[in-house]
Amino acid sequence: MITTLTTWEAADRLTSDEFANWSHEGAQAMIEYLEQLEHDMGEPIEFDRVAIRYQYSEYSSALEAAKERGYKPDQPEPGEPEPDEGDAEEAAKRWLASESRLIATFDGGVIVERDNRKLVWSAS
Repeated sequence: MITTLTTWEAADRLTSDEFANWSHEGAQAMIEYLEQLEHDMGEPIEFDRVAIRYQYSEYSSALEAAKERGYKPDQPEPGEPEPDEGDAEEAAKRWLASESRLIATFDGGVIVERDNRKLVWSAS
């Protein structure tokens, strides 16, 4: 039996996962990413919120996610001003993207693929 979920229904299932901490905005961004992936592959993706929980993480900032993965922001030369928060966030996004870990950005955070994980979906 196959049930087709709307974007809202799939995002609601993510936010109702008691073992995950998805915000509404983060869940929406995650589902939109998966819908685009499904479109690009030309095959439906089986929704599995446990697999999503283990493969992806939501962070309130790219800098937080990057630092957790070993990113060290560039230090200014002596006498130079510290980079502002926006510059540091953009640098962290570029670093995550170069590491092929940045999945989605949204107002209020980012979605990042966890380290050492492979896609765990099955195409139907």
